[in-house]
Amino acid sequence: MNNISPLAVIEEGAIIGEDVEIGPFCFISGRAKIGRGTKIAASACIYGNTTIGEYNDIFSHAVLGSIPQDLKYAGEEVELIIGDRNKIREFTLFNPGTAGGGGKTVVGNDNLFMGYVHLGHDVIIGDHCILANAATLAGHVEMGNYAVVGGMTPIHQFVKIGDYAMIAGASALSQDVPPYCLAEGNRAVLRGLNLNGLRRHIERSEIDALRAAYRDLFESGLPLQEQASALLAETSSEFVKNLCTFIVNTKRGIPYERNHS
Repeated sequence: MNNISPLAVIEEGAIIGEDVEIGPFCFISGRAKIGRGTKIAASACIYGNTTIGEYNDIFSHAVLGSIPQDLKYAGEEVELIIGDRNKIREFTLFNPGTAGGGGKTVVGNDNLFMGYVHLGHDVIIGDHCILANAATLAGHVEMGNYAVVGGMTPIHQFVKIGDYAMIAGASALSQDVPPYCLAEGNRAVLRGLNLNGLRRHIERSEIDALRAAYRDLFESGLPLQEQASALLAETSSEFVKNLCTFIVNTKRGIPYERNHS
């Protein structure tokens, strides 16, 4: 059974799964799809072609799927796709994709989006990420799995953030942050590995391998991408390979303080 307030506005054509709760003064688009067990609190709005998976908690005044904040948008068909078991807190704003970015904004599973978080058009979020209050992602940003963005932190368009990376609060990020690393500051630069996050998920031996790789990459003073290519060819650690591959493939560069000694 669904628990849908008679004060909610649900357009004809919306697909509502079983055991869904929709509070008063919500708006649900006729093209929306809401998965089983999802809860949508009072005054939340689901616009456009938005697909929401199962057992999500969407809090009051969240706005999901309203048109992209992109002047090139001309009414073309675009999507917002949200996975399962996400917590989407008050006054969040998620925009769908644009034609220039593939037409889709995609959110994975088991993420926490705190109040006032913004996901711009064509953003891709992995699984188990945390975005703290007022974290702001511009268009085309990509985040891996288990990444964390601190509160009041803006992320420049097209930036990539790797798995298990952390961006500290009140930073401003304009370049790519490799997996397993911690970045902080305005403008944000690498400060080391995200050791607190890594210790929760990765074996000590792999953390030691990442420590050695970090020193070789960022503290040797050698050209970064050359060093990453060399490490990639010789390491047996999958974690180090992921780190080096990310660095080799970066388009925006890595924000680190170069050692010129």
